Amino acid sequence: MNLMKSSVIVVALVMSAAGQARSEEYALAHIASPDQYQVLLENEQVLVLKMVLEPGEADVVHRHHNETVYFQEGGTLAIADPTGDAVEVEVPDGHVMWHEAWTHQVTNVGDSSVTAIIVEAKD
Repeated sequence: MNLMKSSVIVVALVMSAAGQARSEEYALAHIASPDQYQVLLENEQVLVLKMVLEPGEADVVHRHHNETVYFQEGGTLAIADPTGDAVEVEVPDGHVMWHEAWTHQVTNVGDSSVTAIIVEAKD
């Protein structure tokens, strides 16, 4: 496993622990941040979203169900838990990650657009 994958996994685990307890207090991503998240598909099993964050742009603190994320265009992201504790990660183009349900905020701290396709399992 390379250093980038290890870093993203560590970020996911740290943010997961902080975000679990408060998850129901926050809206789902596409409701909290409709300017950054577009619903591509929704049915009884999944919610599929497209996230686009321009340089310097941040979404609102929100929650996700268990998810798989495919970064079409990666970049430098600051991922914060609801308390504001953040970790900065460099996500490569084509990176795929799985994450259990969590609550967080994402800020694009790089100089290029970040695009991701998110597939969430519905509870």
